[in-house]
Parts: sequence; C-alpha cells; structure tokens
Amino acid sequence: MTKRKAAVIGGGAAGMMSAVFASRSGDDVTVFEKNDRTCKKIYITGKGRCNVTNNCNIQTVIANTPTNGRFLYSALNRFSPSDTMAFFEENGVRLKTERGNRVFPVSDRAGDIAQALLRAAKNEGVHIVHKNVTDVLAENGCITGVRADGKIMPFDKVIIACGGLSYPLTGSTGDGYRFAKALGHTIITPRPSLVPLETVERPDASMDKLLLKNVAVELYDSEKNKKLYEDFGELQFMRYGVTGAVVLSASAHIRDMKKGRYRLDIDLKPALSEEKLDARLIRELSSCSGRSYEYMLHSLLPSGMIGMFAGRSGIPSEHRCSEITKAERKQIISLLKRFSLTIKGFRPIEEAVITSGGVDVKEIDPKTMRSRLVDGLYFAGEVIDTDAYTGGFNLQAAFSTGVTAGEN
Repeated sequence: MTKRKAAVIGGGAAGMMSAVFASRSGDDVTVFEKNDRTCKKIYITGKGRCNVTNNCNIQTVIANTPTNGRFLYSALNRFSPSDTMAFFEENGVRLKTERGNRVFPVSDRAGDIAQALLRAAKNEGVHIVHKNVTDVLAENGCITGVRADGKIMPFDKVIIACGGLSYPLTGSTGDGYRFAKALGHTIITPRPSLVPLETVERPDASMDKLLLKNVAVELYDSEKNKKLYEDFGELQFMRYGVTGAVVLSASAHIRDMKKGRYRLDIDLKPALSEEKLDARLIRELSSCSGRSYEYMLHSLLPSGMIGMFAGRSGIPSEHRCSEITKAERKQIISLLKRFSLTIKGFRPIEEAVITSGGVDVKEIDPKTMRSRLVDGLYFAGEVIDTDAYTGGFNLQAAFSTGVTAGEN
C-alpha cells in the first residue's frame, strides 16, 4: 500500500509535533523549514529555559486561553499537559514543575526541548528540508501540493503550522495567513498578544531595565470602569513603559487599544496592608528624622525608582523626614500601593510573544484540525485564532493542535 504524502509547513513546536504523529499514523511526512534549523523560536522561549507546558488539567488550560479556548477542547482531550510531559520524558528530557505549575526542563535549557522534537521526528522517519514554501496548491477544493524554492512538489495532505507574526527573526512572518487566505479562509486580523506595553508616563532613565520581582498589578478599563485582570510576579520598567510576565499576561486582556483607556496599577508592597505599611513608614521616618525624604525612600524602593517616585508623590525630595505630615504620609502609602501607569499602546507585533488573530476557528474542524473549506488541508499552532496567557499554555495549544492535525 502506497503511503499518503503529507507536507508540514513550519518546523516549530506545532509543526514538529504534527510531523511526528502524522508519521506514526502511517504517512510519508516532509517538514519544510525555511530556517537553517528547526524549532528556532523554542530556543528563546521562557528566557531560554522553555516553559514547555503547565502541569494542570485541560479545564485550566481552556480557562487560561481567552481567545477561543473552547475550540481547543477536543485537541486537549487528545493530547493533554500530562501527555506533553510524558512525551518529553520519553524522549530524554527530565522535567520539573515550578511556581504557577509552570513546567521546565530540569536542565533549564530550551535547546533540550527543541532537540527532543527533532530527535523524535527523525526516529519516526520524518524528512526535514530547509526550503521556503511560497504557495500551497489546490485544485477543485483539494490539496495537490506545494511550491518550494520555485519547484512544485505533489502532496496529498498539507499541515500549515508556520506560526504568526511574533519574533519574525525566527521565521514567523505571517506566511500561514497568506496561504490560508489564498485558499479561501477568513483571517481574523492579527494583533500582538503577550506583548510589552508603552505608557504615557515614561520611566526615568535610571529605571530602564529595572526589574521588580514581587509586585501585584491590576489592569483597569476606564471606559467600562472595570477591573480586567490582576496578577502577581515580575515587572520590568523599560524606556518605553513596562514589560515582564505580569505585563505580558495583562496585555492579552486589552482588546480595543486606545491611548488613555487602560490603566495599570502597581502595588509595590503587596505583602503589607496600608495599616502595616503606615506603621513601617512611621518607623523609617523616625529612624532618619534629620535626613531628607529622598534618603528615607532608599529603605522602601530600589534606588532607580526614587527620582520618579518622589516626583509623583508631590513631596519635595529635600523635605526632612521629621517634617513629613500625616497627609503626606498618606500620599506616600497611596503611591506605594497604587503606582499607576496609563497605557499608551502595544509595542510592535514583532516584540510580541505570540500573535492573536489568524485563521477563523469556524472554518476548522476542532476534532481533526481539518479545513472545512479545502480537502486535505490542516492547521496547527499559532496560525489558528487562539491565544493564551503566559505559563506554558500557548505551547500546550501548539502541541495539542499539532498532534490532532498529525493523527488525522
């Protein structure tokens, strides 16, 4: 019996996983990767450590996928977070679970995940070619092949798994959207998600790249007078505004970006109530009563923040601690608990961890990842209009949709 020939466009997380499982299902599989190596984006995920999944149940993954999370239900049932962990353990990668149930390689090397996928694909007999696909070909509503580097190559099936628009240097340049649109699919306009935010209030030069490890944030929509999101963790100031895990997750909740509509409140002392913070402030002011207000701030804040904080408090920095009034003390506490920044806009889509938008899920069968419009066409990964928060959920979606597309 002649094997069906399947082409996978994109050798990233979704593409490599789909290739492995398509080959296990009996297909003759070729992965087309235009970069000089596969899984290029995986090498830089999780700051080079690769948060490979989240050690949770499928309901938690769906709850952490604000865009079309229910679409992933069948795929997650087919290949769950526990299946992902078992797959990598079986392919030689020892894993560990950290805060927030985030799963990483014990080695803290993202390359171990990339190499495991490559190894699994080669073990299954997958062909990997480093060629650039420029067209996906179809006749009479059926896939016929691809055009790569100017040459037409026949295939019975094609899985489009070439990512979104984030991190274009890794090869995610929107090719999948172009292929899908040319074949009649609707593309939900791509926009950045899990992306740094520009703020109206620009941090001082001394705050550039200043990392705060244990802060709480709340995102507010001023038009709806509604809190959209809250989180706790790392935040980093940048010359343009803010980034860090809590900021990236908050950005996923901003749907209609307008300058001034959204506000980020940072609690710089989340472990202390206002009452306890006031008691500490009284002690600090007393212990350096003859010193300046700015000097006292060093006991509460990183030195890089002091200039901007003192300016926003409205209290002259040279004011002596012994002269601070009860009303001024309240101002300091209020600012420590609600250091507010007005959101100006997203950073460019090239800086986003993932892309929101993509192929309309209404045009994809969620049980198979098969196109409802073109026979023999499948989708996997970020090219589909789903996106999740940080914590390993997006990679899990890539693996689950990849396995589903591959097996079908």
